[in-house]
Amino acid sequence: MGSSGSRSAQKFCSRFLPEEQAEIDRLFDALSSEAPSSDASTRCFSLKALKSHVGEALPPAMVTRLYDGMRGVDLTGKAKGPSDSVSQEQFMVSMSHLLKGNSEEKSLVILKMISATEGPVKAREVQKFTEDLVGSVVHVLNYRQELRGWTQKRGSGPPARVQELAAQLFSEMDLQGGEKLPGPQQLDCECDRATIEAWVFRAPHVATFLSVVIHRGFLLLHSSLDLATLVPERHVEQEREFESVLDVLSVIYVNSHLRREQRGRWRLLFSSELHGHSFAQLCGRITHRGPCVLLLEDHDGQVFGGFASCSWEVKPQFQGDDTCFLFSISPHMAVYTSTGYNDHYMYLNHGQQTIPNGLGMGGQHNYFGLWIDVDFGKGHSKAQPKCTTYNSPQLSAQEDFGFEKMEVWAVGDASGLQQAKSGKSILDMDPEAQALLEISGRSCHSEGLRDIPEDQ
Repeated sequence: MGSSGSRSAQKFCSRFLPEEQAEIDRLFDALSSEAPSSDASTRCFSLKALKSHVGEALPPAMVTRLYDGMRGVDLTGKAKGPSDSVSQEQFMVSMSHLLKGNSEEKSLVILKMISATEGPVKAREVQKFTEDLVGSVVHVLNYRQELRGWTQKRGSGPPARVQELAAQLFSEMDLQGGEKLPGPQQLDCECDRATIEAWVFRAPHVATFLSVVIHRGFLLLHSSLDLATLVPERHVEQEREFESVLDVLSVIYVNSHLRREQRGRWRLLFSSELHGHSFAQLCGRITHRGPCVLLLEDHDGQVFGGFASCSWEVKPQFQGDDTCFLFSISPHMAVYTSTGYNDHYMYLNHGQQTIPNGLGMGGQHNYFGLWIDVDFGKGHSKAQPKCTTYNSPQLSAQEDFGFEKMEVWAVGDASGLQQAKSGKSILDMDPEAQALLEISGRSCHSEGLRDIPEDQ
């Protein structure tokens, strides 16, 4: 390896701040401390040493993948295969590529993490790598107790949401020039370095998740990873016991489609489990509360919802803007954004005789992409062939569906909507009274003079 390897490592050292470089050096010293050689230029570490250092913070399969990615780094361009151990130069270059590199550099290491063999890899190998990566994110956040109030769905075997998010990431890969092939044929496709590079560029979650795995799995460069923009802090009023329909992976997925300033904090505004099956309660709790995410689980177990980019208001006109979107969580994850065809983004109405009463997003009257009827517990998702506003398919299992669980979460900083607790009125105590006042057409004269209580 000699001097050319050292020069290569030095080139990538310059990407790290001095304090970051010191951390990386300390980690390598710890990993290589049991190596038999005392010569600094030939120090290295084994897979056993890496597994021993990481412990249970990461699944063993992901530790092995990271090790294979490191030892597959070719500093000279002449290697005929992966080395027997990881040298300091290989460690430095792989960390630089994965944490600081561009899509091309990241793909060089990822390709070695997918398969130790030279040349293209099969799509099914990429699929398995993606599932391991997503599962490792949940594992390490749970192990480090950094779920920020969210949970992971329990059950036997790999969590369903891991497979759903992994499938969404894998779907971003352009196979065979974009041609859609049947499942088995698709998984037999070969993916070369250019394909992997384009995938890493197109699906930024791949690089983000690798960063989380390295930062939190190795406890490396903790200060440079802002988990708050990945996993929002969960707030439920009065810290009441409440199990959300969302788990940490589905929250990460939806949260990534919000503006950066909206990603740090989610506050529960309404839950049918906590606040009852009442459309008036729903209206009273979500109006004038700023941007929010609403979601439902229908009687068939499918989970879906929408993002409202501005405060809901009870009125007979459509509202919102083109940053609203619909989404699906289960049985698959997907986000559906504005087509520009019309401006039917959000609709909330009550007490009218000639137009629909309920909450809707996308489509048109009586044919919404997502509709919650005023007769709470019923709704529809009509999209034949697609919703005109969001280009979304039918989100529910049945076009006309029933549901028991509905949640609405305010997103972002609530500082502009908070109120001193001593200033509550009867309308704050009873959202249903507030909604009925609004529905009757009478104005709330104190609205705008008071802020909304934080726990509302």
